[in-house]
Amino acid sequence: MADEAEDLSQEKTEKLIQYQDLTGIEDFERCRATLERHNWDIEIAVQATFNEQEGNPNVYDEPPPPEPRDPPMNLEPSDQRVFTVEPRAPQGIVQWSYYIITLPFRFLYTTLLDIIRIAFQFLRPDPRRNVTDPLGDVTRFIQYYNEKYGAAHPVFYQGSYSQALNDAKQELRFLLVYLHGKDHQDSDRFCRETLGSEVVTNFVNPSMLFWACDTNSPEGYRVSQALRENTYPFLALIVLRQNKMTVVARIEGPIEAPDLVGRLEQLMSDNESSLVAARADREERSFNQSLRQQQDEAYLESLHADQEKERRRREEREREEEEEDRKRKLKDDHHQMLQNRELRKDELRQKIPAEPASTDPDSVRVVLKLPHGTRIERCFRKTDSLKTLACEPTEENPEPETFEQCGLGKNEMLFVQDNEA
Repeated sequence: MADEAEDLSQEKTEKLIQYQDLTGIEDFERCRATLERHNWDIEIAVQATFNEQEGNPNVYDEPPPPEPRDPPMNLEPSDQRVFTVEPRAPQGIVQWSYYIITLPFRFLYTTLLDIIRIAFQFLRPDPRRNVTDPLGDVTRFIQYYNEKYGAAHPVFYQGSYSQALNDAKQELRFLLVYLHGKDHQDSDRFCRETLGSEVVTNFVNPSMLFWACDTNSPEGYRVSQALRENTYPFLALIVLRQNKMTVVARIEGPIEAPDLVGRLEQLMSDNESSLVAARADREERSFNQSLRQQQDEAYLESLHADQEKERRRREEREREEEEEDRKRKLKDDHHQMLQNRELRKDELRQKIPAEPASTDPDSVRVVLKLPHGTRIERCFRKTDSLKTLACEPTEENPEPETFEQCGLGKNEMLFVQDNEA
């Protein structure tokens, strides 16, 4: 374990040892994966492990995001190609001798294994039927594959089967599915020699998506039940055709690398027209959508222009109405001022005392010359108040001075000026 923990920090190594002591789990990789899944939180990781061992739900785990639904599928089209490759017959006396000697043991092994599996299914439901972590099943298989067969292989799609189907549909690409039978006698050789071939890798990587999983995992078993393979190694080529993801070919058995590339090239050539049609249909929909969007934008722009014109007309009408109201108010105020002036004149006229005779020794003769040239002449007594003229009383001086107090003589001329003229 010391060698395996060299790439960990001292703090993480101590947590890993503590986790193993608390749970009694000796598997280093399992302990490390559990701690990494819980961000190296000892308390949460230990509690989650105990909950898992007791069959209780892990309250600390966040619910995984919903798995995307599989797109519409056509699993058995009428023109589906099925290639079954028989295992190579033994060559020479040595291989035939080995084949004959091991045949009873292989038959006994496979028979007993099948009996055990059937009996186990009667005693306990198949745990593979419950798919809880499809992405985890795929990533664990990829890790297992790399550790056992090496990194020489086509690039694995890092996602669930549903995600791979949806991406292949969205990107209009071929999808190559590989179902791995871990217990099958031809699986190891197929992985090392065929999938590990540089010819296969160089062909698959630029041409298609490549998804793989072990049928012993729930996700791999789910796909196996859908595709219904007969033997291993098993490959299925899937492509969008008539708006459905269609399994256009199945390749079953230990096929060699050159043969696999040749068959895939022919299959892609035979089905490329469906992708061309799908691309054309998508481009047409995209063009129509873009055209509708442009039309909608033009309509909205025209609508906004009309709304702006209406807004400006409304604002202009409001300004005109406000101006009319202002003029009307000024006119009303002016009319009211004239009325008030006339009322004031009447009030003052009633307060003017009786005019004395011109021969009265206490009389004062006042001549008013108005701005337009008119002359007004009247006699007042010396004791009369000047409020009869433009000497209006105020709160401080309610009774202005008399003619005599202001120094006005027997005969006076006053000029009236219009200050507003």
